[in-house]
Amino acid sequence: MVRKDRTRTMLVALLGLFSSAGLATPTRAETGTVSVVFIKAGFVVGVGGGRGVLNFHGKNYPFTVRGASLGATIGASTTKLVGKALHLKGYRDIEGTYSALGAGGAFAAGAGGVQLQNASGVVLQLTGAKVGVELSASLAGVTIMMD
Repeated sequence: MVRKDRTRTMLVALLGLFSSAGLATPTRAETGTVSVVFIKAGFVVGVGGGRGVLNFHGKNYPFTVRGASLGATIGASTTKLVGKALHLKGYRDIEGTYSALGAGGAFAAGAGGVQLQNASGVVLQLTGAKVGVELSASLAGVTIMMD
C-alpha cells in the first residue's frame, strides 16, 4: 500500500513538472530577412562598405555597412548577399559590430557566404554572389548602422 502511494505521488510530481515546463513562455527573439551590397578592395588589408535593408515585421529598414579585413586579401569585388538576421527582439538589434572568420573567392564571378554575430547576440547568415577579382582568407569585422 505504501509503495503504491509513493509511486502515485512520484507520477503526479513528474506530471506536474512536465506540464509546467510546457507552459514556459517562448523567447521573444524573431527572424528578419537581410539583403546587402558590399564593395571591397584591398591588398593584405581590405576595406569596404555598402548598403543593406532589413525586412522585419513587414517593414523595410535601410542600413549602412562598413568593414575591414586583415589577412590574405588581394583584389576588388562587389558582393550581393541575402539571408537571415536571427535572434532579433527589435529592428535596431541589427546595429553593432560583427565579426567572423571566413574565406571566399571570386574571379569574374563566384560565391561567398558568411555567418556573423554581434554583441547583442544577433546572427547574420548571408550568402551571395561575388563579382570581380578577389581572393581572401581573413579575419573580418563589419559594422552596421541604421540610416
